[in-house]
Amino acid sequence: MKTKEIMVQPVVTVNEDTTVEDIAKIMLDRRIGSVVVVDEQGKACGIVTESDFAAKERAFPFSRYWAPQIFGMWMPKDKIEEIYKIARTMTAKEIMSSPVITLTEEDTVEEVVRKMLHYDINRIPIVNKERRPVGIVARYDLLRLISPVNKTR
Repeated sequence: MKTKEIMVQPVVTVNEDTTVEDIAKIMLDRRIGSVVVVDEQGKACGIVTESDFAAKERAFPFSRYWAPQIFGMWMPKDKIEEIYKIARTMTAKEIMSSPVITLTEEDTVEEVVRKMLHYDINRIPIVNKERRPVGIVARYDLLRLISPVNKTR
């Protein structure tokens, strides 16, 4: 089975300079767990997932480093507001996972599973020959292979 048979279309994309505030709004409004980041030519260059909002390696306000301070009782309210203000102005380029692992429409579902397990990722953007996103496959989509009752998300 090919990825084109299970991928979700259209894939939601953002530019590298899209703010984190806008990304969060898009993800919440569309009830999705990720957006693919594209460069000026529209080619996939990264991905932002809900996990990137809590990545410990990045200097992002929601990281594990900050969480105890943000949610702890001892952090002043104005400091929390300052952190959120900074976070809203950050861009996709600053928090995205890159390089992004991609596959093509002609790759197999077996390859999707292999890459997800190898790279410990939950989503793989599907790109065309020009590396432009045409769909996305999430681990959730693999469940439809087991129980094909609901073909849409």
